[in-house]
Amino acid sequence: MIVLLLIFLILLIHYGYFLLKILIGLRKLSPPVMNGNSHHFISVIIPFRNESENILKSLRSIEGLNYPEEKFEVIYVDDNSTDDSFELAESGKTKSNTSVLRLPFEAAGRGNKKYAIQYGIDNSKGDIIVTTDSDCIHHKNWLQNIIRCFDSRTAFVAGPVAFTRRTGLFSELQELEFEGLILAGAGLIGAGSPVICNGANIAYRKEVFKEVEGLNDNLNLSSGDDEFLMQKISSQTDYLVKFCAEREAVVLTGSNTNLGDFFSQRKRWASKSLFYKDRGLIIQLVLIFLFYSGLFVQTFLILAGHYEFLITLVFSLVIKILPEYLIIKKGEQLFFSRKKNSVFVITEILQVPYIIITAFAGLFGSFTWKGRNIKR
Repeated sequence: MIVLLLIFLILLIHYGYFLLKILIGLRKLSPPVMNGNSHHFISVIIPFRNESENILKSLRSIEGLNYPEEKFEVIYVDDNSTDDSFELAESGKTKSNTSVLRLPFEAAGRGNKKYAIQYGIDNSKGDIIVTTDSDCIHHKNWLQNIIRCFDSRTAFVAGPVAFTRRTGLFSELQELEFEGLILAGAGLIGAGSPVICNGANIAYRKEVFKEVEGLNDNLNLSSGDDEFLMQKISSQTDYLVKFCAEREAVVLTGSNTNLGDFFSQRKRWASKSLFYKDRGLIIQLVLIFLFYSGLFVQTFLILAGHYEFLITLVFSLVIKILPEYLIIKKGEQLFFSRKKNSVFVITEILQVPYIIITAFAGLFGSFTWKGRNIKR
């Protein structure tokens, strides 16, 4: 039992350090400033598949950006849609700097979206590439804030993404959980350890994208067009990775409408975790998974009469809940809207089994994405 107590203590210390690192990183973030980057030509790449319900909303949002039309282009890339998304986008565009392309082949394997992004980049003119998703809505000042983050030392910028506000407990829980992921990524970037970001709101220098060979080494994976690239730029070049801590840079996307879609999405995100190049990072993720698993194990041991584990369980819950609450509150100060404390409590309870289940499912299961059945 002493060995188990020591293991739980080590896991607790590691997770506490991880959360503290995120919180310190968030406090280091600052809003973008004017830095003379108006000379850059920007290419906004938007891959899409079966988005007939969203594609026109995306067009109106992108075409309404407060950015000089002659200084950027928008390239939509159709990833072999089976609905009328392509036709809607082609007929719905109204600006001369917007084009709609169709991926000229059905990509083999799992990296379909990545092939669409690569095709868009191959046909782009910009020296800075910005990618977002076709189900997203953008503030009119979104693009100018993202570009302001670039200076001569910066090659990759990640931005905040949030779910559109919807009523109902399920939507509110998703919103808070998703913002927790975004804040974790933002804090780690602020702390100088880029790990996660969201492809609905990222930008990078095209020349550096080519320098690190872009997405070529992970085309066999369905996810990771954002994180793998960010990690490579951070580890293989001398350029900086930044996070755009600005409310007007928040990109809004829709939450899942049912538990099945939510679970499938999270499985897809989790499926790439063991393919990170940094083995130390994989070890950290395993330790975090063991920390969450340990909360279950300690509970069962206490129920079985081993009350000595009550102390480690209580400390584990305190070290988990308090910093995570402070992280959420810091996120509200930076760029997210205020959340109900009751939703935070419910999310904290559900997060433990959710993390364990999705981690296993992502590593060993298959999932559905945009009408495709994909094996890990």
